[in-house]
Amino acid sequence: MSMGRIIFYEDRNFQGRSYECMSDCSDMTSYLSRCHSCRVESGCFMVYDRPNFMGNQYFMRRGEYADYMSMMGMRDCIRSCRMIPMHRGQFRMRIYERENFGGQMYELMDDCNNIMDRYRMSDCMSCNVMDGHWLMYEQPHYRGRMMYLRPGEYRSFRDMGMGGTRFMSMRRITDF
Repeated sequence: MSMGRIIFYEDRNFQGRSYECMSDCSDMTSYLSRCHSCRVESGCFMVYDRPNFMGNQYFMRRGEYADYMSMMGMRDCIRSCRMIPMHRGQFRMRIYERENFGGQMYELMDDCNNIMDRYRMSDCMSCNVMDGHWLMYEQPHYRGRMMYLRPGEYRSFRDMGMGGTRFMSMRRITDF
């Protein structure tokens, strides 16, 4: 299994103190007082603007982010990060209209750029990820705030600190 590797820097353009990470890190403030740029050397990561994988989430694939805050419209520094493991094989997720797996249910095995167009579904408030790793987006066509989902049951997006966010498109994380 290939590991991911990300290096965070205090200042823009990869300057200042750095912190290298090859797994999940729930609170980077003990390593860096601030973080304004990063370099993903391998793999993919979700980064969060609050500790413990909370707050706004951003997907980062291999590449250089010399000033990610202006590039990605972030208002705050990265405080935690999660490595996304490589997944080989099929992808499968059930999405539900209501919390606690209520209302309409549809099973996805591929990307969906608009649940309203495809399923006549105006809300997606819970889901069950059976296979693979997914990104959920609050707007159609993979735009707006996003949330990373690993295999497991998600009974209420609202309880996950996503407020009144609804998810209107979802995409498999396949690009390594």
